Amino acid sequence: MHMDQPQNLQGIDIRAEIERLRKERNAVILAHYYQKPEIQDLADFVGDSLDLSRKAQATDADVIAFCGVRFMAETAKILSPQKTVILPDMDAGCSLEDSCPPEQFAAFRAQHPDAIALTYINCSAAVKALSDVIVTSSSAEKILSQIPKDQAIIFGPDRNLGGYLARKTGRDLILWPGVCIVHEAFSETELLKLKAQHPAAPIVAHPECPPVILDHADYVGSTRGILEYAMAMSGDTLIVATEPHIIHQMEKALPNKTFIGAPGADGNCNCNICPYMALNTMEKLYVALRDLQPRIDMDEDLRVKAKKSLDAMLAMASGTVGQGDLGPAKVTGD
Repeated sequence: MHMDQPQNLQGIDIRAEIERLRKERNAVILAHYYQKPEIQDLADFVGDSLDLSRKAQATDADVIAFCGVRFMAETAKILSPQKTVILPDMDAGCSLEDSCPPEQFAAFRAQHPDAIALTYINCSAAVKALSDVIVTSSSAEKILSQIPKDQAIIFGPDRNLGGYLARKTGRDLILWPGVCIVHEAFSETELLKLKAQHPAAPIVAHPECPPVILDHADYVGSTRGILEYAMAMSGDTLIVATEPHIIHQMEKALPNKTFIGAPGADGNCNCNICPYMALNTMEKLYVALRDLQPRIDMDEDLRVKAKKSLDAMLAMASGTVGQGDLGPAKVTGD
């Protein structure tokens, strides 16, 4: 694979070249809310991971350039196998995905043979293939409510999201012990100091945050939910406990309001920037569009197995699956 280093791109108008290649490749550029502002601003669509994949699926693009992390690009490939899916940096992983190796998840499932696996979308295609239903932070509660009360449920890989759902619904979930390193970094002490400085400001938090942060939140929700809360709020200031690059969209829409990223232990919100999302740059996006590399390739058998759990989520989130349609998947070691 040919990859220019940024110093070899001197004299190139990167933005103009991306625009040229976007047309030449018939490409759609997707950017997650956690991407750098300059990438968000040139994307065709900005959003959360599943919404982006479904938007790309609906376009007639030949190439999907996914500015996010690897599991998101894999999800786009699962839903759009005929399209070429590229990721600016293949090292853009996810601590939740890393926390849940498929062989360990398969062994965990084998220890609970009567349980179905509700698995957060922040996981690899291989773990999706081992799961019964994928959930997002916005769809998880609705899907959980459709599962019989006496059905044992494994929830992974995020123990904070799983714990939040268990507390909110009263369900007993068997939790996989993964966490998001970004949301784990928030400091309750520093958050309370910030709240004391802005007593009228509500706190919004993503459910990947630990309970000590969620306990102080006025609203807990997905990235899209947090953004919608900001758009609808009547006050002038909002404290935001998720990856701080989402604030870019808030400031663009509401330039007269103040959005403050919740702090980490050092009192600074910049320590909560996702290091994996930060790997994507304009230069890497240009090279990926030029070379159509790095690209997501996936074994078709794996893709079909992973798609079943995504399809189950989409059906249950729209209310088109009956309780009797759901049972534990047959788990194999492959």
